[in-house]
Amino acid sequence: MSTPKTRFNLSDWALKHRSFVWFLLIVSMIAGTISYLNLGREEDPDFTIKTMIIGAALPGATIDETLKQVTTRIETKLEELDELDFTRSVTTPGQAVVYVELDPTIRGPAVPEVWKRVRQMMGDIRPEFPQEFAGFQFNDNFGDVFGNIYAFTADGFTPRELRDRVEAIRRQVAALDAAGKTELLGVQDEQVFLEFSAARLAALGLNQAQVIQTLAQQNAIAPSGVIQAGPERILVRVGGQFDGAESIEAVNLRVGERFFNLGDVATVTRGYQDPPTSLFRHNGQPAIGLQIGMRQGGNILEFGAELEALMDRIAADLPIGIEMAKFADQPHVVEDAVGHFVKALAEAVAIVLVVSFISLGLRAGLVVTLTIPLCLAITFVILDLYGITLQRISLGALIIALGLLVDDAMIAIETMISRLEIGESLTDAASYAWTSIAFPMLTGTLVTVAGFIPIGLNSSAAGEFTFSLFVVIAVSLIVSWIVAVLFAPLLGVTFLRADMGHGHKGPGRLRRAFHGLLRAAMRFKWLTIAVTLAIFATSVWGMRFVEQQFFPTSDRTEVLVDITERQNASIARTRADMDRLEASLADDDDVLFWTSYVGQGAPRFVLSMDVPTAGPHMGQIVIQTPDLAARDRVKARLSALAAAEFPGVDIYVKNLEIGPPVGKPVQYRVTSPDTDAARDAAQGLATLIASEPRLRDIALDWNEPARMVRLVVDQDQARRLSVTSQDIAQALSALFSGTSVTQLRDDIFLIDVVARGVADDRQSLASIRNMQLNLADGRVVPLAALVTLEYGSEQPLIMQRNGLPTVTVKAAIGTADQPATLVTALAAQVAEYQETLPPDVRIEVGGSVETSADSQAPIAAVVPVMLLIMAVLVMAQMQSFRMSLVVIAAAPLGLIGVVAVLVPFGVPMGFVAILGILALIGILIRNSVILVHEIQELLHKGRSQWDAVFEASDSRARPILLTAAAASLALIPISRQVFWGPMAYAMMGGIIAGTLVTLVFVPALYCAVFRVRPPRP
Repeated sequence: MSTPKTRFNLSDWALKHRSFVWFLLIVSMIAGTISYLNLGREEDPDFTIKTMIIGAALPGATIDETLKQVTTRIETKLEELDELDFTRSVTTPGQAVVYVELDPTIRGPAVPEVWKRVRQMMGDIRPEFPQEFAGFQFNDNFGDVFGNIYAFTADGFTPRELRDRVEAIRRQVAALDAAGKTELLGVQDEQVFLEFSAARLAALGLNQAQVIQTLAQQNAIAPSGVIQAGPERILVRVGGQFDGAESIEAVNLRVGERFFNLGDVATVTRGYQDPPTSLFRHNGQPAIGLQIGMRQGGNILEFGAELEALMDRIAADLPIGIEMAKFADQPHVVEDAVGHFVKALAEAVAIVLVVSFISLGLRAGLVVTLTIPLCLAITFVILDLYGITLQRISLGALIIALGLLVDDAMIAIETMISRLEIGESLTDAASYAWTSIAFPMLTGTLVTVAGFIPIGLNSSAAGEFTFSLFVVIAVSLIVSWIVAVLFAPLLGVTFLRADMGHGHKGPGRLRRAFHGLLRAAMRFKWLTIAVTLAIFATSVWGMRFVEQQFFPTSDRTEVLVDITERQNASIARTRADMDRLEASLADDDDVLFWTSYVGQGAPRFVLSMDVPTAGPHMGQIVIQTPDLAARDRVKARLSALAAAEFPGVDIYVKNLEIGPPVGKPVQYRVTSPDTDAARDAAQGLATLIASEPRLRDIALDWNEPARMVRLVVDQDQARRLSVTSQDIAQALSALFSGTSVTQLRDDIFLIDVVARGVADDRQSLASIRNMQLNLADGRVVPLAALVTLEYGSEQPLIMQRNGLPTVTVKAAIGTADQPATLVTALAAQVAEYQETLPPDVRIEVGGSVETSADSQAPIAAVVPVMLLIMAVLVMAQMQSFRMSLVVIAAAPLGLIGVVAVLVPFGVPMGFVAILGILALIGILIRNSVILVHEIQELLHKGRSQWDAVFEASDSRARPILLTAAAASLALIPISRQVFWGPMAYAMMGGIIAGTLVTLVFVPALYCAVFRVRPPRP
């Protein structure tokens, strides 16, 4: 890629076709403006949640039976899946939930096909399950996001009436063109309850099973034929189906020779699922939510405006007593977030303009200034073509690119001015950049782009999240080179004066000081190299003082509260504790509103939410605060309240996350084939890490066993009475949990008719001793005559990972320390504790540290590709091993500035900061390429080696320093951002220090490698 001896000169061609190039410039600006307005807006970029949930049921099974007969079969089959990373499962009596986690390197578009294979695999093993197995449920839409959620509360309306109203609203919303998935949230299913009194049935000598069978047969839908009456067909229908609770209560039944009214033996009531599986509340009031997603590729701002107009009309028509409130408003959040970034982009543009005008002067600064909107406009066109949206990552990338994309224009204009100073004409000076510096600039641009390759080619979830960073920077930098060689010469000829110079006759004080430093560095080259290497080694050593981070917490104003009771807790207990917690929010001035979810987690209103497994023992509260200061105050108050008034309850108050969700940041997994061994080891580990004062809210994700009563059946006596264990189990289930008899068909809804015991019988263990069994011949036998009660305990749930029982010890951080810092501090103690455990008990680090390592591993795998591409580009330009060595040697020097900034300011090195540090390699190599190329050009013109090195370093110092100033200062606006701050600090320090060191180190290294000697006095 050395400068070719060719007659074609693109810059010269542009000057000879000025009208056409002006036309291209104007068209580019117009097209860029249209594309900018057309680009989709998002808060965060999409990334694929590579998780599928398989639900499976074996009703009536114990937890051990469910684990062995259901969970283990599913997990064993999934081991055959090539794309599998790991499985994790939650098993409860009769129910298994298995999470299928795919390898992070699987590309997003390939995931749907994997889910199809998973379904096929489960179909293959279906015959292997017990005959009582109730089947599978699959959820491969685990990552669905509902950006708009409304809550509807009612005063004076039944839950069913409110549900009908919200369902009608849902249908209107679903009719919008851009509407995606819409669902109701917090709906309580209606049920009709037949509450039988065991004593009354026994007194009448009735068999409950016969009564239930009679009701089911009356309400059945069955074909009754069609009469073929000559020219027409007449349908035959048989009535008698139930249309409400009253029609069921009025049924007269005959059992044997006896007639009786159902109301004589059962109380019939119409109500709602009891106990409920989950509850949804808004500001403490029962509510129904409407979750609204958007079709993929839609413009969230346009959809938000359309939806808001519709909901405003709907709100105006709501009857008095029904209130509507919006509590998730992604279009507003996106508009606000994009607005902040556009403001930061404008600030960055202003900074670059100031640098340009101050350093180059008014006219030259104007030329560079005009290239900025032109580069951005062409970039917007390409982003629009490839479907890249404006969001946190792409807008941040534009700001990062802004300081880099002016490099080529600055160098081209600086080269043009230098030619004007020696008396060349405007046209010759404008076309000179192509013959002298265009190809080194292209090499430098491609090397800079190559520095971002680890972002573009790594396939982790975090890499997918930040992919648009690579696209935006690659496109904008390549466009900037095209603009520099095609449009900048035309702009230069138009706006620069033929007699233009830098406005001074000799070197200024700073330049003379640089001359002295440069001559000393060249003269004492080995000392310069040794000092530089020593500083670099100190920086490598200083990296141990830089805290490690994955992704920072979000800067959104929501507060999330995770509530986890003991695993055997009822939903009533969870609801009671959440009521107490919510009572503290009612009068809190820092709280705008809140929503609470009992028995389930909040819906995924942002993609990076960590959605927990639903269960009666857990709940979640989402609190909206007006600003970040209020958010932090609410967090502090709730954490203190939880510690003081909720002993034994795991309450974790947290912010939303950015990027792939983690949950509590410090986690350890304890795995063993033996459940008790894993649980005991985890308890010991929790005690150990509790000694670290910087950790708080330490909890195990499952731990305490639940109480259990076992009925030991006298099988001989049962056979004499023709009673089976199944009969006893069904009678107990009907008494305590209820059994579905039939269904009412009410509009589009099916309402279960549930037979169960009366409240007093359902809520007492004494009911087992007092229960009477109805035999088929009408006799009544006390259950106590057939069974003996034994009391014990069993696990209410078992969690597994890769087929082995796994208890996770989780902890929050009570200080500003990063998770990696605390895990490192505890490493020795945890290792010692591991030595005391049996060989089959393993402790693994999880949480943020593991997720960060999983995300960095694919980057590390791509770094060799990045280095190879850089080496090829440098070698193609330099055509010399020694010169390539000189150029590449500057690459790691940016670490000096990185450490010099991160350590004193206490800035952690996160995932994004690592990407920025890798990008520094390309930026510094770019500077070295241009510098060494200039040395070779001067040597070809007959300069001595010493003079060529000195003059090249002197002449290139100005544009290199200017571009470094623009690149680093342009990062100031995003240095205040939570997400981009660490990367901005790292790149600012690396660019400034790396550039300064490069201007001294590279000339000294060149002198050493090529044995350049100073001239004799």
